[in-house]
Amino acid sequence: MKIAFFDTKPYDIPAFDRYGAEAGIEFKYYETKLNPDTVDLARGFDGVCVFVNDSVTAPVIDRLAEMGVGYVALRCAGFNNVDMAHAHGRLHVFRVPAYSPYAVAEHAMALLLTSVRRIHKAYIRTKDFNFSLNGLTGFDLHGKTVGIIGTGRIGRVFGDICRGFGMKVLAYDKFPAPGFADGENVRYTTTDELFAKSDIISLHCPLTEETYHLIGKENLEKCKTGVVIINTSRGALVDAEALLAAIKSRKVGGACLDVYEEESDLFFRDFSGHILEDDTLARLISMPNVIVTSHQAFLTEEALDNIAATTVGNLAAFRDKGQCPNELCYYPTGAADCKNGKCF
Repeated sequence: MKIAFFDTKPYDIPAFDRYGAEAGIEFKYYETKLNPDTVDLARGFDGVCVFVNDSVTAPVIDRLAEMGVGYVALRCAGFNNVDMAHAHGRLHVFRVPAYSPYAVAEHAMALLLTSVRRIHKAYIRTKDFNFSLNGLTGFDLHGKTVGIIGTGRIGRVFGDICRGFGMKVLAYDKFPAPGFADGENVRYTTTDELFAKSDIISLHCPLTEETYHLIGKENLEKCKTGVVIINTSRGALVDAEALLAAIKSRKVGGACLDVYEEESDLFFRDFSGHILEDDTLARLISMPNVIVTSHQAFLTEEALDNIAATTVGNLAAFRDKGQCPNELCYYPTGAADCKNGKCF
């Protein structure tokens, strides 16, 4: 089996080479992203392996199908970059539903602690031998209320971390996780109550039509003044312009962003020495109470190993058995994990 691997980074290759060799799967690595201009690079391959900023749109899907490419192996959990309705009946799509919930949840907490304790500012000061504490006053997390939107594996791990700090957890999920809420320190509630009562809001839900710009002008107005927003999930969950306006009006006291809705042409690339043309992102980064990392939350040795193992396992399972438990199907209500082991 030969797979065209798009949007390759140096840290991807070792684990995929190792697991690929064991499973008899050969990867050809391309630095470029998959899009209508690059799709012909997949000619002669059995499938493509893509990441969050590759574009598996209808024209790309049609071209892949025309060339006899049968598989799209996502090396991530989210699939909002795939036109699942168009892929149905044309391509088999696999994903990695969980690689390391600890990696993302711990990064979310790292961003939060860095923000509220001003660690990023202190680090820069001490590099210049400035040991003044002026302007570095933070606040305790103990006793604060955190609102968690999305209680899949990552959201629940983040909730457990917050409970370890003595925080109270308000949670919202369309499908509540059995056993997560204890009625005292963790409680499921409505989004309206979550916005109104949370000191900190952390997003751990998928990007869908329903969650697009979930953090927007209307919901930000429901929040406490000084609320801290954390997003380590998908960029378009947050309306960046509305967030910027809320920061400027002092409604939002801090923002910790590992993802950004227009990140596809920016993140994972070095623009130092260049003028950043995205004015919204540039203004967000310039704010003293905003921390931006470039989709880094997943990046641990354990997660990279799990991503490679699961992706290769998905491809090998379908090759050997004709089905894969991590295949995505398109239903009238949208895409979801395959229920019967065969999508078409």
